[in-house]
Amino acid sequence: MKKHLFVIAAVLAFGQAAAFAQSNPATTSQTPAATPRPAPTAAAAAATADAQPTPRPRSNRSGALDLSDYGVRIEPEPRLLVMMAALDAAGFDPTPAGRQPTEFRALVRRDQENLDAELRTRMRRFYDLNKLKDASATPAQQAARYVSLAYALGPAPAFDAPARSDDLFAGVLDVLDFAPLLREFYAKSGIATRLPAYLAAHQAEGDRLRPQTAEMLRAVLTYLHTRPVTLTLERVPIKNQAAKPKKDAPPAFITRERERRFRLVPDLLAVPGSINFRVIGDDYFAVVPQGLDPASSEVRRAYLQYVIDPVVLRFNREIALKRAEIRSLIDERATAAAGAPMPDVFPAVARSLIAAADGRMNFVARTRALAEQTSARLQRAKEAERASIVKESQADRAALEDELTAQLAEAYERGAVLAFYFSEQLRDQEIAGFDFADFFSDMMTRVDVARERLRPAEYASARERVAASRREATRAAANRTGEETRANYARAALDKSIADINQLLRAKNYTEAETRLRALLAENGGEPRIFFALAQAASISASDAFVESVRDERLGRALANYRLAINSATSESDRPLISRAYTAMGRILAFMERRDEAIKAFEAAISLGNVKDGAYADAERELRELRP
Repeated sequence: MKKHLFVIAAVLAFGQAAAFAQSNPATTSQTPAATPRPAPTAAAAAATADAQPTPRPRSNRSGALDLSDYGVRIEPEPRLLVMMAALDAAGFDPTPAGRQPTEFRALVRRDQENLDAELRTRMRRFYDLNKLKDASATPAQQAARYVSLAYALGPAPAFDAPARSDDLFAGVLDVLDFAPLLREFYAKSGIATRLPAYLAAHQAEGDRLRPQTAEMLRAVLTYLHTRPVTLTLERVPIKNQAAKPKKDAPPAFITRERERRFRLVPDLLAVPGSINFRVIGDDYFAVVPQGLDPASSEVRRAYLQYVIDPVVLRFNREIALKRAEIRSLIDERATAAAGAPMPDVFPAVARSLIAAADGRMNFVARTRALAEQTSARLQRAKEAERASIVKESQADRAALEDELTAQLAEAYERGAVLAFYFSEQLRDQEIAGFDFADFFSDMMTRVDVARERLRPAEYASARERVAASRREATRAAANRTGEETRANYARAALDKSIADINQLLRAKNYTEAETRLRALLAENGGEPRIFFALAQAASISASDAFVESVRDERLGRALANYRLAINSATSESDRPLISRAYTAMGRILAFMERRDEAIKAFEAAISLGNVKDGAYADAERELRELRP
């Protein structure tokens, strides 16, 4: 029984190794502009009934949000998966220079090694001939048209193409003739038999996104003090079925219920860091790459649009009363931007509110974090240091205000001409705490276009300060020493080596894994991550030992290396590793019936606090089980 429990603990410990075996380079999110929805008419607004008031975000008994209650579904899209696999076979490769393709992309390529050569040649020719001609076009922009095409086609295996029409998403007409090639690829590549496994991998990524998406929903709906409209009632006129309808008989209607959905679509073949957002009728699709955090990305802005669009439609008449004035403001922006494309009035109002909410949410979160940091510093500081800390905090807050102004200014210049106005209105709502939709009518009534015309002159100085700050940050990054650059390369190489060794451990090749770790240790001195990996190797191999003396010797080596990992950790960034090392030690000591030492190890992990990627919760749980 004891051995069985230890095997479980060893497996759990190994599952945490990835946190220290690879780095997480930042990626830039590039989101192709969504196709604007048609401007709602007064008749459409009258035909759509408002949803009934509903409670704020609530959790189920397990503490998790039921995402479907808020219109959200997380599920892969088979058409998109086949499209991206075909695009890869056609030569599209978004892997950054100097990096390896993702594990899933490598799998797909292995599966397509025997693809019909003549078909591959035709697909490559089509892709090359239809590439965007702009030399500055990003991989995300190259892929965006094919993503749109995937949603325009019918399901497999026919992938029926839509009629050629100006109503199609921008760029789809350019690549519409890829549809026959996609159909042939589906028939000849064998992807149909592999599709269930591919979809399962995508669903696993969707499951990873679920808790982060729930946090994003909480943040958005709590900030706006609202709940999204997920169902609408539409009155549809019907023909009078009577054989001889009465003259001047009133029109007859039926009521039809429509569901609005926000679909989060994981895409393991997407461009890293890029998001594609599409609105198709009542469905909002956010296609997200692997590893993305929905709480800090374009996904949040997409969900804001999902929440805000029906509010704009509901108050169609109030917006229409200001149409001419807002239109004049948009036209002035178009002239100033040398004819750059601008939205119509209704999309401009929606974009303005989205930009304002997104900017305010960022600002509130950052100022709250700054206040907490300043408070902690003041508590630790001596009396003589406090004035300096307060002054520094005030300067940091002013910089955050400039960043908010710059963000709103960028939106304003792209046609979101009421972004500053809505930001001020939402600031007041932050204090009042009422549903923003209940006051939207009043907001529109109070819009003063003459006031909004003055914004560019007012934000010019703040934008220049932000631009200067960004230039300075760019210069500082460019002036990093060669030693720092070499250290970054060395760290990346070490991350890859440890990741490769983790694969050996999964294959239970313990001898080879330990040999390579010892070689890494000789090259990298007292690197705590190597000691941690050595400890894991010993711990995992102990779970497979059937001779008690062999098992105990390996556990002893694991304890020794966990201690070395803790003792060699020096920086703040090592705190998660220390937390996990103490917890792993506690589990081993508890297994070896060294109860007092195990308690001390768990207490040491807990004393570090709930650090990100640490083992605080595990240590607390293990400690409760040890204590009577």
